[in-house]
Amino acid sequence: MAHLLGAESLRVEYPTRVVLEGVTVGIGDGDRIGVVGRNGDGKSTLLRILASKQEPDGGRVTRRGGVTLGMLDQADELATGLTVLETVVGDRDEHEWAGDRNVRDVLAGLIFDIPGHTLVDDLSGGQRRRVALAALLSREWDIVVLDEPTNHLDIGGVHWLAGHLKRRWSPGAGALLVVTHDRWFLDEVSQDTWEVHDRIVEPFEGGYAAYVLQRLERDRQAATMEAKRQNLMKKELAWLRRGAPARTAKPKFRIDAANALIDDVPPLRNAVELAQMATARLGKDVIDLLDVSVSYGDKQILHDVEWRIAPGERTGILGINGAGKSTLLKLIDGSLEPTTGRVKRGKTVVVATLDQQLGDLSAVANERVSAVIATKRTSYTAGDKELTPGQLLERLGFTSAQLSTPIKDLSGGQKRRLQLLLILLDEPNVLIMDEPTNDMDTDMLAAIEDLLDSWPGTLVVVSHDRYLLERVTDQQYAVLGGRLRHLPGGVDEYLRIAAHAAAPTGSQDAGRATVASVTATAPASTAPTAPTLSGAERRTLEKELSALERRIAKVQGQVDALHVQLAEHDVSDYSGIAALHEQVRGFEAELESAEERWLELGELLG
Repeated sequence: MAHLLGAESLRVEYPTRVVLEGVTVGIGDGDRIGVVGRNGDGKSTLLRILASKQEPDGGRVTRRGGVTLGMLDQADELATGLTVLETVVGDRDEHEWAGDRNVRDVLAGLIFDIPGHTLVDDLSGGQRRRVALAALLSREWDIVVLDEPTNHLDIGGVHWLAGHLKRRWSPGAGALLVVTHDRWFLDEVSQDTWEVHDRIVEPFEGGYAAYVLQRLERDRQAATMEAKRQNLMKKELAWLRRGAPARTAKPKFRIDAANALIDDVPPLRNAVELAQMATARLGKDVIDLLDVSVSYGDKQILHDVEWRIAPGERTGILGINGAGKSTLLKLIDGSLEPTTGRVKRGKTVVVATLDQQLGDLSAVANERVSAVIATKRTSYTAGDKELTPGQLLERLGFTSAQLSTPIKDLSGGQKRRLQLLLILLDEPNVLIMDEPTNDMDTDMLAAIEDLLDSWPGTLVVVSHDRYLLERVTDQQYAVLGGRLRHLPGGVDEYLRIAAHAAAPTGSQDAGRATVASVTATAPASTAPTAPTLSGAERRTLEKELSALERRIAKVQGQVDALHVQLAEHDVSDYSGIAALHEQVRGFEAELESAEERWLELGELLG
């Protein structure tokens, strides 16, 4: 493996503290490295130094001659006065970039919805981020450095980016260095992991999942050594008192120690207990959306949505940007009334929203953390444990020194954690979380997920973080074409549906269509025109589609009921359990067949 880039004895010091001290790292051909660590520990600083965008206070960075490096910074610095197309492809002729497979792939994956003639000055923050990423990936680099590339990407965009990076270079060629809080993305693209902590960079083999296991082993080793040290001190004291030498045996660390720890970990959630607590707090009725439609002028966002939210239900919402996810959340929290239909709420429902704007903290920005916490409850019940606000703060990564810090001086991640804490202390029974992973490092995400595991309420989450969705929610829905669709297969099913709808003629044709869409003089699409249906045929298919949707909902309800029966069935009645399993398999086969037909009808109707 040829050496591409290296750093030796790096030191970075800020006025208040030293971030990196004596750091030596190297990047070679074929490396795919994910960088993790707590917020503020120096991950972005390390990337900027390796990319020669920041000079270290000590040490040096070396790069092999001729090696090219491209970096996506968090700043999104785009040249003013240029169009989207000029920013992405530069001064290359149209025939040159349009014939480049990589450019077509990038256009189709990142900026398919942004007209090429649009000035970058007129773009939103999320659009600027995608354009900056597209401009970087449309060029050839030996080393690609990405700092939080998944920000402002929906779950489909994150999936596309992972696939693009995996096929960008041939095996053993090129190098990738990425900082992200998206753990699924880390697992997909990285083969090694660097953890930045306590002024050093510690390497681990494998992606995020392998890193977690190795870190667990490391922490257990440290705990073992500390216990040994304490034991030695006890024996030293006994020797001093008795006058006899103390004897110890060196303990051996077993590689299966981490596995033993994992075996002792109980299930993430006690679903039955949480459901009982949620029902006691909420009653039987929570929030029902009955034939709800929402329109803004002539544009219809949601169409005939029917959704009955049950007590203790944990739901993840998926959909592309602009599909109507935020509109759906506003209907649930009552900040938006439907155009048609109605929203029915239970009498005891108390809704709280963890939004992206941190609006709840603006009124107390000049207050200290301790003063704001003092206005809330003095205790909080998490599972079977009663915790004080101070203990909750500690679980969410706050130190005692930060209690006296004004809220306005907290980092983005700290503000988001504090906002969640204040919401939980108010004890709502319905919690809405809109992109809760923003500004969070992986450790804090794990801490928040652990806290939510014991929260006995109804949870609705919108996020592009696949690991978060799969960890804290039990079911997923997608907003597709203005309708709400249940996803029995979870995120994988959503990605299959989205890919099928976006590129029915293959990735090459999808790329060519995108090239046409961003070019002012090109035709709107290269895809063949679908056969036109007569009015009678369309009505027949629409009736069949509606009947299928009702049938799918009914069968899914039967499957859910059978699962409840299985959970409550006498475990010694083997024949009864087998019969229930047989019924479940029959309904699941029927459900799969109905969903396939539903997709076919959706394609025919356009």
